[in-house]
Order: sequence, then C-alpha cells, then structure tokens
Amino acid sequence: MNEHLPPDDSEFATPQEAEAYDRWFRAKVKASLADPRPSIPQDEAMASIRIKLEAKIRETQRHSR
Repeated sequence: MNEHLPPDDSEFATPQEAEAYDRWFRAKVKASLADPRPSIPQDEAMASIRIKLEAKIRETQRHSR
C-alpha cells in the first residue's frame, strides 16, 4: 500500500509537501487507533453535530435580522 501518484496527479505542489502530508495523516490515524476512549457510533455522532449545527444556524439567523 505504498503507491505513489504520478507527479501530475498530485494535489500538492511538491513531493515534499505530499510526503509531509502523508506523515501527518499517518500520525493522526495511528493516534486515533491508539485512543482508548470508546468509539461513538456514526448515527450518534451525526445527531450531535446536527443539533450543534441547527443551533448555530438559528443563532446566525437571529443576529442577521
């Protein structure tokens, strides 16, 4: 799984940027997998986000009147 995109298919300006992003991303994944906290089911996470988003929308609408 160590495939590399041809340079013209990369979203990064340089190979160094791509490598830096790859290192950062892999570190994030490793940290997430090592996190001892219990996982949150997708539906619970989305419900929580939806509630916060709806509150923020209401707040923004209230202030824009």
